[in-house]
Amino acid sequence: MYFEQFYLGCLAHASYMLASAGEAIVVDPQRDVEIYLQAAAAHEVVIRHIFETHLHADFVSGHNELASRTGAKIYIGEQAGARFPHVAVRDGFQLQVGQVRISVLETPGHTAESMCLVITDEEKSAEPWAVLTGDTLFLGDVGRPDLSRRHTPAQLAGMLYDSLHNKILKLDDRVLVYPAHGAGSLCGRNMRAERVSTIGTERMTNYALQIRSREEFVQQLTSNLPTRPEYFQQDAEINRAGASSLSDLFPLRAIEPVELKKLIDEGAIGLDVRAGDKFAASHVPGSINIALAGQFASWAGALLGLAANPVLIADSDAALAEARMRLARVGLENVSGYLNGGVAAWNAAGFALSSIPQIKAEVLRERLENGTLQLLDVRRESEWEAGHIKDATWWPLDNFKVSPPEIDRSVPVAVHCKGGYRSIIACSLLRRAGFENVADVIGGFDAWQQAQLEVTAGNR
Repeated sequence: MYFEQFYLGCLAHASYMLASAGEAIVVDPQRDVEIYLQAAAAHEVVIRHIFETHLHADFVSGHNELASRTGAKIYIGEQAGARFPHVAVRDGFQLQVGQVRISVLETPGHTAESMCLVITDEEKSAEPWAVLTGDTLFLGDVGRPDLSRRHTPAQLAGMLYDSLHNKILKLDDRVLVYPAHGAGSLCGRNMRAERVSTIGTERMTNYALQIRSREEFVQQLTSNLPTRPEYFQQDAEINRAGASSLSDLFPLRAIEPVELKKLIDEGAIGLDVRAGDKFAASHVPGSINIALAGQFASWAGALLGLAANPVLIADSDAALAEARMRLARVGLENVSGYLNGGVAAWNAAGFALSSIPQIKAEVLRERLENGTLQLLDVRRESEWEAGHIKDATWWPLDNFKVSPPEIDRSVPVAVHCKGGYRSIIACSLLRRAGFENVADVIGGFDAWQQAQLEVTAGNR
């Protein structure tokens, strides 16, 4: 059996290909499907089957395009209500491909249609070898239970408890666990960074599997859930219908500085995808920075929404192409164009550039002590509760889609996150919202701790 995991770091998403006797199966494909076609060609197999463990909410799946390009069948849970050609599967469904057997376990909880795929490599053993758990079971966590319009989070959490204890944990401890997401995904809260585990390891170390009472499990799973981005429901619907091919996207249009200035003055979004320090040094006034270096697409989808029509600002054609692809992966397709020549062209056209001051942790401490600025912490709630800087105001970056923080606009504000990625995003959004005196804390909370400065724990 051939087996390969494809890990997409910007979305913390894992997809899989397995093959036997010349036939390949792809599980939970990302939107840009060329990697699977290339892998199939390299291993001299033909993609005949595509499984979706559920309707993904955090990215747009490539199942439709992959099926159209290969003639493969798509398999998805009966409860999905899929509107593309597919095979609706239920508990006990099996697919035999050469010496590989895939057995479906219906495991509702993350979503009503969620399923896990038990893989048996009969060339080696008659016993299951691995389970592809989708978003049901992660490494160190389980799927969030609040993505359904038909069920309450409590109902889904109860289903998830039953799925885990009545099905997943019935597997042998030696069975390998391959989930659809890793650390950083918003589909869970406490995922580890590893890419594979075992049932036994998760049984012993996964906090959610230590909860013995169904009632307590429901309570814990539905408390303090991370903010659910608005685009999650939209992506799920796109996946239910089947996304269009990436080849259908219009080519990006070159926009000259004069036109971009007019567009921004009228409220358009200039989306600068350069590194945060470059943006801080000089950028187009009113533009927003979400750097390609981090979870670019997730933050763009969460903060801008899928209806946004941004103009991309980058420093190379390669960065523009990468940004366009990543945005399409979450369903943000209506990109207006790109600034022709980037920031250098803007400057050459005679337009002013803006900058954002950056300060070190030690300077931050001095200014907090003499009362010359206020501090804004834009990390998530679990990070804040684990430890924060005294007298900081907490307003997670996720909340900026709703409104800017309620802080005094007349007092200088320094912004920090964990390491600096989110704080620059927040600074750019604050500037766009009219906050004039904004500074970024270099290295964020990590730098504060490394300087051995005082940290306070607990609720705000």
